[in-house]
Amino acid sequence: MRVTPKYLAPALVAAAALTLAGCAPTASGGGDAEGADAAPVAIGMITSQTGPLAAYGEAYTAGFEAGLDYATDGTGEVDGQELEITWEDDQGNPDTAVAKAKDLIGQGTKVLAGTVVSGIATSLAEQAEQNEILYISGPAAADAITGVNGYTFRSGRQTYQDVATAGTFIGDPAGKKVVVFAQDTAFGQGNLAGVEAVLGGQGAEVQGVLVAEDATEFTPFAQQLVDAQPDLIFVAWAGASSGAMWTALQQQGVFDAAPVVTGLGDVATYQAYGDASADISFLNHYFGGAAGTDIEEEMITRLEEAGAEPDLFSVDGFVAAQMIVQAVREGGDDVDAMIDALEGWTFESVKGEVTVRAEDHALIQPMYQVRLVEGADGWAPELIETVDAETVAPPVAG
Repeated sequence: MRVTPKYLAPALVAAAALTLAGCAPTASGGGDAEGADAAPVAIGMITSQTGPLAAYGEAYTAGFEAGLDYATDGTGEVDGQELEITWEDDQGNPDTAVAKAKDLIGQGTKVLAGTVVSGIATSLAEQAEQNEILYISGPAAADAITGVNGYTFRSGRQTYQDVATAGTFIGDPAGKKVVVFAQDTAFGQGNLAGVEAVLGGQGAEVQGVLVAEDATEFTPFAQQLVDAQPDLIFVAWAGASSGAMWTALQQQGVFDAAPVVTGLGDVATYQAYGDASADISFLNHYFGGAAGTDIEEEMITRLEEAGAEPDLFSVDGFVAAQMIVQAVREGGDDVDAMIDALEGWTFESVKGEVTVRAEDHALIQPMYQVRLVEGADGWAPELIETVDAETVAPPVAG
């Protein structure tokens, strides 16, 4: 793999040991290129290296580098064919991401991958369709990415899988009452809509308790949750008021009223729940040690060698590398052949067996039920149960 450091954000050096390259035009032709004389395949990696989601981008990047090393046996090549990889910073901005994508495509890039931002992913998916290139979305969770067009895939989970995992804490949702406790923002409203679509679609009665974003007193809302007599409380919360919110729920006996479920985020959030930590039930996409697979061990070893640690979105980067290697191995630099190579592909990855569903390119994968336990170094996740991939598989899009 040709390398150049010019695209590398300095903050990522210690964490990810990135291998970067300028991209160059590729020769035409399908998957029949063989050996070192085959033209390189230009690949553009676009994610947040700066901005509010830079930590997510860092985990994705480190996971990708580990996955590429694993999938290519340390060569950075696929059957002798060179991968020319260029990293770009989307800065969390769709316009920036699209501008950089257009520049990469203009230089001959056949594959784009990345981004943790759903709005950016949908914009890059449009570029992929317009320019007939392969795009593999990263941690961006919006359900709309699945099935958006024939050129777009994803290497992570989607919102439906998160919400369906929350539902597994009460078994069959039919006839159950689920209350969504969230801020009255686009984020909170989106989570309420997601629960209505997923668990409501499975027969649950869904009610929302939405709180103004600037609220500082949560006791009345906690009492509303108790009075609703729910079977499950789904919490979607972000920001500085989280600690006070969780404290209020605990003080008002909300955890005695029903299971309280929220998503377990990255390593940096493990200490954020205070005294409520042991009472919360967590849905989870991934945490270090969750899977217990040989490939997870391979990933963790490579991350640690690079000075990083396994985190929420490490697996998304690792899977993206596996998918790119599969696409190039079977398709060379021919985009249609790459797509054929990925559609319906079942493979072993960090979380075990995953499948790229042929009909809409959803990534069918297991999820996790998790609790936090307190140890000498603070709170850390512990696996309750692995949720079978088919149990939380989204309906076919389209």
